[in-house]
Amino acid sequence: MTDSELRQLIESNARAIQALLDARAEERMEFQAFQERITRLDDVVERLTNLQVGISRMLASLDEDRPTVLRKLNAIEGKVDRLLEQSDRADNL
Repeated sequence: MTDSELRQLIESNARAIQALLDARAEERMEFQAFQERITRLDDVVERLTNLQVGISRMLASLDEDRPTVLRKLNAIEGKVDRLLEQSDRADNL
């Protein structure tokens, strides 16, 4: 192998190594960006969880403080059912 061929081989290897290093550096940057996105998503999930807990607590306190529409409707339904049962019993007598 001549000096010229050896130099070409060394330059070729150096370019290949540099390309690999550049690709690795780019992959590292992409991975860091990915980790940052994951961290932001974790933060969003945590905030959403806190929001959901807060809404659940608020709804529970509303339910405890005053009757909700659903509870009122259930009470009305129960009264109507009792009236219908009384009416059925009266018709059967």
